[in-house]
Amino acid sequence: MEENVLTPALVTQNLKTVFIGQKVIHYPVLESTMDAAWREARWGAEAGTVVIADVQTAGRGRLQRAWCSPGGNLSFSVILRPNRDYLPHLIMLASLAVTYSIQIITGLKPQIKWPNDILVRDKKICGILIENELRKNSLRFSVIGIGINVNMDMMDYPEIEGTATSLSAELGRKVSRLDILRQVLTEMDRLYPSLQQSDFILEQWKKYLVTLGQRVQVNLGDKVYKGIAESVCRDGSLMLRQKDGKLTRIIAGDVGF
Repeated sequence: MEENVLTPALVTQNLKTVFIGQKVIHYPVLESTMDAAWREARWGAEAGTVVIADVQTAGRGRLQRAWCSPGGNLSFSVILRPNRDYLPHLIMLASLAVTYSIQIITGLKPQIKWPNDILVRDKKICGILIENELRKNSLRFSVIGIGINVNMDMMDYPEIEGTATSLSAELGRKVSRLDILRQVLTEMDRLYPSLQQSDFILEQWKKYLVTLGQRVQVNLGDKVYKGIAESVCRDGSLMLRQKDGKLTRIIAGDVGF
């Protein structure tokens, strides 16, 4: 049964997490869960607080791109207050949590495209955005935004149908948003202590990175890099072996195969 409204009571009922998802703020319609989570964080919201919108009207992704967030999808942001040393591994935490959750709930086999896209059968099914507030070299909070295409009819969005998919499109049936959301929160909570063991979470992340070993093009502003995605560093940056043999470290960028 598909839930039309993901109320805080539905999300938190018997949710077996230590702190992530124990407080939920719900909006039927919202411009951006990221913006709302930032406000809550600045007002002192506890770590683990989750902001959910059934519909986002101005969702955003990486590189200032718009993120399509119609009803039937999952759009939520999680407030964290981690040690600053953990920042490079938050993307690993979030992408692994989504990957594990999709596997557990649907049986599908997602992969991760560096640095933060979740793919199913080579099409994007989830985007992740992380923003941090730093003041005087001190990390005040981080917000992880997650958008998952759950029950999105891709034929209604021909402009992205060739590159994106949804859980319902892959399975041929509706999928419970509540089950996916609760599982993601559970997996994030379970993985969070692993941030203290950066090598562990890095190795788990690498297992799902479809980018490694592939010939890729990285667009970074007005610069374009081409080569083989050879490895990732402990901080998650990508090591690209270019045609001339030079090994280039890519901290951020838009990767295409």
